[in-house]
Amino acid sequence: MISFLDNGDLYVHNIMFNPLLPLHHFLPLRFKYLPESYVLKDKKDIKGLITVAPTRCPLKQTEIQKLLFEENCYEDAGELVQYVVSKYKAMGCASIIVRIDDYLPELVKLFVSKCGFSQISYEKLWCVVDNSTDYDTFDPKMFREFRNSDAPTIVNLYNEELLPHFRPLLSKDIKEFKDVMFPGLLYFNEYKYVYRDKKSKNIQAYISIKTADNENYILDVIQSGWNEVNIDVIFSFAQSMIKRRKKDAKLFVKTKKYTSLGEKYEKDFMERHMECVKNQIVLTNSSAKIIKNAERSKKFTVLNQFYGGISALNKSSL
Repeated sequence: MISFLDNGDLYVHNIMFNPLLPLHHFLPLRFKYLPESYVLKDKKDIKGLITVAPTRCPLKQTEIQKLLFEENCYEDAGELVQYVVSKYKAMGCASIIVRIDDYLPELVKLFVSKCGFSQISYEKLWCVVDNSTDYDTFDPKMFREFRNSDAPTIVNLYNEELLPHFRPLLSKDIKEFKDVMFPGLLYFNEYKYVYRDKKSKNIQAYISIKTADNENYILDVIQSGWNEVNIDVIFSFAQSMIKRRKKDAKLFVKTKKYTSLGEKYEKDFMERHMECVKNQIVLTNSSAKIIKNAERSKKFTVLNQFYGGISALNKSSL
């Protein structure tokens, strides 16, 4: 099973028996907003199940969210993955992303060698201990709820934070941050805020708090490496927002190694002895590839004319 903080009962209740799913399967890809599941059957025996969830921009990227199959039956898993890849590519999806726990090397090998995926980087999930006395008190005036008009600023922060050679694969556009028209139809709840400078009121960070079960909340912070943001203040603010909804909920924070501040926060959290509960490998089957070595003095033929020159530089993308 591939997921962060899986809750099987909630998954079965909210996704498998969603009354809108029969109609949802007939929607064009750009209008999809719910996960869709497919099973592999051998006569009457179910051999496996796969769930694909749309992102905010489903034509650009879709995510394999869950994968279940009998132990060591990697051929069945490969069939499921190849089926959804071909299906969603035919519907117009540019790339499909998947996150796999690092203790499943055989599954990673399956995706890479048989299903055409490429390993990008890592994401980690850290448990934030609810100990408000250790966090700096925060000024409520420095935070406010996210507005759709903030989307251009946030998308610039996000794309700037990506390491340069990952931008063609993982960059986002404005509509991926804007609120959807009917958020109650989504399979998760997301609470979004911005952190502003006291004097200038400029946005310095974007804060997303997401939950699918109202028990486990995942904090994702987007900020520029040029601005100093006190992560303890953000932890304190996130804890206060969660306690308004549920007092005994758990908070986790995500770090992304493909961002400029990913390693910095990982080192910081390890020094604090925070528990890393998930370490996942990020893979994608996007047609864009990372060029690690320069290839020089190539000649190209264009309409029977030769062109000689230098190809793309190191770590650029096609």
